[in-house]
Amino acid sequence: MPTPAPDRPAAAAALLALHDGPGFVLPNAWDGGSARILAQAGFPAVATTSAGIAWSCGLPDGETLDLDRMLEHVGRIVAAVGVPVTADLEAGYADTVDGVAASVGRALEVGVVGANLEDARHGALLPLEESVERVRAARSAAPRGTFVLNARTDTYFAGTSGDVFAETVERATRYVEAGADCVFVPGVVDDDTIRRLAAAVPAPLNVVAGLGSTTDARTLFSLGVKRVSVGGSLARAALSLVDRAGRELLETGTLGFLDGAISYADLQERFTAVDAVG
Repeated sequence: MPTPAPDRPAAAAALLALHDGPGFVLPNAWDGGSARILAQAGFPAVATTSAGIAWSCGLPDGETLDLDRMLEHVGRIVAAVGVPVTADLEAGYADTVDGVAASVGRALEVGVVGANLEDARHGALLPLEESVERVRAARSAAPRGTFVLNARTDTYFAGTSGDVFAETVERATRYVEAGADCVFVPGVVDDDTIRRLAAAVPAPLNVVAGLGSTTDARTLFSLGVKRVSVGGSLARAALSLVDRAGRELLETGTLGFLDGAISYADLQERFTAVDAVG
């Protein structure tokens, strides 16, 4: 039974307010079930993961799903929980600025109150001015108060021709000026660099834990990070269990993979009851 969705302005305000605190962890779900479990664990908001959703469809990450299919999955996540949901919209599923605005508008229609927007496509950074216009278009499609726009720069993933730190700060600053509420810098793992970025970026900083780094959330908060997400890490962990369980069944026929598993009855109850959250 779906949990009643929260009021959009209230949900957007609640998500944005989390960025004003000492720091928060934003877990990434890939379907309604994983989102429901995370909300029941007590997380005040949930993000989606493009990687996890793609993998659940048997495909690699990287806009291999078209916008229609991605939003179908995102909509199921929104319907499953009563907490704010922010979506991974990759690079906007569009070649043009107008296309980015249209994609964000469609994301609003399925009930999300925030999204990530990347400045790289197919492994390469987009030109700065084009990236700024794409952020501005996303902001125009989703006004402040209804949507938390998280501008992601892939400088540390895709590389730059100059000083990567300087370009990251320049891009982050321009994205904030174009309307971003926060800035996401994945791929940076050095504590000192993270501290410097948190001080230099003129908006709350989001980094991803569990991707090239084992630095825990509390340490990241102490460095000035406000938002810690985990990308596809939870989905990877779940699929790793499926892989181990399958190999155990094939090779020995034993059921050791069930040790510690949530019971059938417990899951039935969790997915039947309406949660008092959101």
